[in-house]
Amino acid sequence: MGVLGWIILGLVAGAIARMLHSGDEPGGLVGTLAVGVLGAMLGGLIAWAVGIGGISGFFSLGTWIIAFAGAFLVLAVYSALAGDSRSTHTAH
Repeated sequence: MGVLGWIILGLVAGAIARMLHSGDEPGGLVGTLAVGVLGAMLGGLIAWAVGIGGISGFFSLGTWIIAFAGAFLVLAVYSALAGDSRSTHTAH
């Protein structure tokens, strides 16, 4: 998959993950792209490590599911880390 394919996959996977995730993540379009691409790479790595496949072709349903799952995981981890840092810095 080429660079344009990764950008499109990242934007779509990141946008879907952000729509379904209940957190409040900053970043706009660039943040959505970063979440999606990072999620696709992380999801592909995890899927490969457990032996269920990985990121293959752009038009593969498995690629899209793995990318979305990875993006959702990235958002969940971000929210957990950001939530912890926000709760320790509250004003009195």
